[in-house]
Amino acid sequence: QVQLVESGGGSVQAGGSLRLSCAASEYTASNLFMGWFRQVPGKEREGIASIYTGSGAPYYADSVKGRFTISQDNAKKSLYLQMNSLKVEDTAMYYCAVQDRRLWLGSSASLRANSYNVWGQGTQVTVSS
Repeated sequence: QVQLVESGGGSVQAGGSLRLSCAASEYTASNLFMGWFRQVPGKEREGIASIYTGSGAPYYADSVKGRFTISQDNAKKSLYLQMNSLKVEDTAMYYCAVQDRRLWLGSSASLRANSYNVWGQGTQVTVSS
């Protein structure tokens, strides 16, 4: 089973930028969703961005639309999340994930955590005011 490793988290001031990376141990199948999620203690994991690997079509939660950009590099087996105009409320542990291949997903389901069954260990993002 593919393994995912996130990197690029850190501490930044509000208004700043970070770029998260997710490296896969092997090529994932085409025509499935990969996503970025975040979680703060005591809250549910929130889907913030997903990408359909076949077409590269991105989908975003309203909370990050216009500020975050998801992208993929198939040759490098990598997924990225460019985060601009960061806010204090973006502080969270960020995870990348690969969808459960047994499921057929539409775009709305691609931002639900229970649509995914392969997860990285997470990378912490802290935004200070």
